[in-house]
Amino acid sequence: MMKRILFIAAILGLVSCSLPTRAPVAPTSWMVAPERTGAALPTRSDLWLKIGPVTVAPPFDAKSLVYRLGDQRYEKDFYNIYTVIPSEMISNAERKWFNQANIFSATVGQGNTFFPFYTLQLTVNEFYGDYRIKPEAVVSVEFFLSAATAGKTNPLIGANRYTKRVALKDNTPEALVLGQQQALAEIFREYEVQLSKYAANLPKPLGQ
Repeated sequence: MMKRILFIAAILGLVSCSLPTRAPVAPTSWMVAPERTGAALPTRSDLWLKIGPVTVAPPFDAKSLVYRLGDQRYEKDFYNIYTVIPSEMISNAERKWFNQANIFSATVGQGNTFFPFYTLQLTVNEFYGDYRIKPEAVVSVEFFLSAATAGKTNPLIGANRYTKRVALKDNTPEALVLGQQQALAEIFREYEVQLSKYAANLPKPLGQ
């Protein structure tokens, strides 16, 4: 009996040694980076705007692309990932976009040491590919503009929510990333009009 066990073990060892070895499959990295085009808007404020924290709701807050396959079924793609986590990716795109919009004298990131009078925070509620009926990129964003004021009134200037669904040409990860980029660009383009309206009638900043 023991000889038979040893014989089987030896055979299995030879078979495993004969199998070809495969290198681990590296994930493909993607970046959502919408670029603003067109002329800048008229400058509404000579003060600075700070891009505050960007919060991304789970399960969309990790680096993996997310697919919606059913009403309650979401799936992460660990072989197709964003280059950085979505909160950092979207925050960087947001700062560049509104800096180019020129509504404030400058739009700075969180790492800037200057004290901001006005802060724009963003919450991403949806950021996925919807494949239940036809492939679509879904992006839903809330903007919260606030002021640092000396008064006791609510510092919130305005809260606005936008949702975009962009039809995809196929089911590939590349199509999804391009769709998300288009959706985010459409949201930024709509919100910059609203932000310009806010900037035209801002509350007095702290100490003024």
